[in-house]
Amino acid sequence: MALHSILKNVNHIKPRLPTPNIYGLRKLCSEDCGEEKKGLVLGVYEGENDEPVFTKAASKFNDHTSGKLYDLVKRAGPEIKRGGARIFNNMDKEFWSIAVVGLGKEKLGYNELEAIDEGMEAVREAAGMGAQVLKREGVTRILVEGLGHPEQAAEGSALALWRYQENRSRQHWRIIPTLELFDDCDAEGFQRGLFKAESQNLARRLSDTPANQMTPLHFAQETVNELCPCGIKVMVHDKDWIEQKKFQAFLMVARGSCEPPVIVEISYCGAPQDQKPVLMVGKGITFDAGGLCLKRCEGMDRFRADMSGAAAIIAAIRAASALSLPINIEAVIPLCENMPSGMAMKCGDVVMGLNGKSIMITDTDNEGRLMLADALVYGQAQYKPRLVIDVATLTPGVRAALGSAASGVFTNSQTMWSQTRKAGVITGDRVWRLPLWKFFTKKVTYFRSHDVNNKGWGHGSSCIAAAFLNEFIDCVDWIHFDTTGVGMKSEHKVYPYLTKGRMTGRPTRTLIQLLYQLSCPAEGARKLE
Repeated sequence: MALHSILKNVNHIKPRLPTPNIYGLRKLCSEDCGEEKKGLVLGVYEGENDEPVFTKAASKFNDHTSGKLYDLVKRAGPEIKRGGARIFNNMDKEFWSIAVVGLGKEKLGYNELEAIDEGMEAVREAAGMGAQVLKREGVTRILVEGLGHPEQAAEGSALALWRYQENRSRQHWRIIPTLELFDDCDAEGFQRGLFKAESQNLARRLSDTPANQMTPLHFAQETVNELCPCGIKVMVHDKDWIEQKKFQAFLMVARGSCEPPVIVEISYCGAPQDQKPVLMVGKGITFDAGGLCLKRCEGMDRFRADMSGAAAIIAAIRAASALSLPINIEAVIPLCENMPSGMAMKCGDVVMGLNGKSIMITDTDNEGRLMLADALVYGQAQYKPRLVIDVATLTPGVRAALGSAASGVFTNSQTMWSQTRKAGVITGDRVWRLPLWKFFTKKVTYFRSHDVNNKGWGHGSSCIAAAFLNEFIDCVDWIHFDTTGVGMKSEHKVYPYLTKGRMTGRPTRTLIQLLYQLSCPAEGARKLE
């Protein structure tokens, strides 16, 4: 296979810190942009008696305009609430437009009931709203003040500006403004935020690409293109290798499609070689029709993002390299399509997993757990990890339970749950723990004719899927992210800085934060700084 021969055994490339392409598309040339229009995002808190309370940078700018900004904000009507924005034009010669954004009450912090740092999230919302309204004003260069949290300001504004427009005619592309920090000394924090947002935007782009343009081989090529320039080792294995290694459950899923299956192995070495790595496994179904248990036609197109778990892992590893995290990471990404055909797996088929357990396929639409099972067993045997993390859009049950509010998390370690929860609190991309009880183990193993069943019996689909995967985990700390509700298309405007109707790229930033906490345990309770 030609592409396989190009991709296999990619050598290390000298590490370098990539320049963030925060927009998820090629930069438009200067002649396309015309005259540069600068915009500025400034913050305001909710004060008493509708009196605006400016941030430090906004207060300085107000002094620069001899109080004109304060007067305009007061005359504009009711105070600017959290996440709101007001635009003022022709106020300063340097700036085409000024966006004053609401940050809510001063000194917001950790909300235990909501499991979120409201101060950081308010900054993301405000910066994102400011960037969006300035973009609508035709601004081509946006300066954002730190708003008290420069890293989060960069995240919110960069995520808000991203658009997927790769398949539009170039003359119809919308100009995406550039981003810079205004009047804040923490340029490093702002740059870090851009790297994190750029990583999530990478996951969004991979997930949003149509399935005919993001086949398993194309996904493998994208992985090489994104990771190898960062000094990360990538190996791509074809069907012959997969058959040689006896990934029978994975091959059973792949056999219904004409697209050949691929396994991508990724190695990031940021710590001494004798340090045990973290193993990451991502579900890489580049299109899921459900196999012979065909999904409904309505909404089937969103299952081009059934590889969003794999996309989030690739994006997180890229960020780990860009941020030089002192940790070793190994990743195993199985890639294929789940399609109906005369060769497709059938209900009632039995296949042998890589660990020797027989699996009955009762539902061909439960393909993700089959391919993950082989990848988990292989990764544990190959790398002897200290922790296993898998990310997958696995079950509709977690979407029914949590909606798009949080990723469902299953783990066999209380310590790892504490670390994962902290990561979700800090990033605002929350997680919620669901049970990994023996009650659910019986539902997938209590059968006389085979060892495990890919559907099980009874209710609790997300817990049953986690119990199935647990049968392929061997005495190691394990975290399973079920991201069906958060990792696909954003059906509602849950986050002001994520585009409704497009893929979310979640939980990329939570994975990055978790990797940071694991690599720097002494600072694990702190945000990435």
